[in-house]
Amino acid sequence: MKFKNAKIRILDLDLKGCLYLNNFSHSDQVSQFFKIISRLGDGLFWGSMLFIVWAMKGLEFYVQLIYLALGCLIGTMIYKVLKSKTVRPRPYQVHQVIRMGERPLDHFSFPSGHTLHAVMVTTVLGYVAPVLLIVMLPFTVLVALSRMVLGLHYPSDVAVGAVIGAVVATAVIFTAPYLNIVL
Repeated sequence: MKFKNAKIRILDLDLKGCLYLNNFSHSDQVSQFFKIISRLGDGLFWGSMLFIVWAMKGLEFYVQLIYLALGCLIGTMIYKVLKSKTVRPRPYQVHQVIRMGERPLDHFSFPSGHTLHAVMVTTVLGYVAPVLLIVMLPFTVLVALSRMVLGLHYPSDVAVGAVIGAVVATAVIFTAPYLNIVL
């Protein structure tokens, strides 16, 4: 019974957080801003960061790039398995008061793939080129917020996506030396 009550409280807090953040999307300027952030988070921003790291590190970076791509592949596999197993509907699909601010890339909510990849890439590239964290950390936070403001994810989706991204990034960073790869 205690577990059931705790679960209900967590789901209630999740919905309240989603409602609170989604309320900001009623401003056209805020909604447009987060749509742009979300679209940049689809890959353009991260591709730009990769290019900057490549320009800073030169051709020696190609091995790290392969390793980062492997991390992205692992993150995507985890994300797709979780989405297919949990099949959690998106907030706007369940609650009519939540405004959908952007079309989702897939059908289900849990976990946030945008947040997973933002945290993972920021962590790995930040480890390789710490100076870029000045730009990547705020952008990562904005990507995470965009998912909730646009009504696409609950806070728990975003939190779990961030944790998975951090775990995959940590695995990439700390297993690289054992494979004779210098990040």
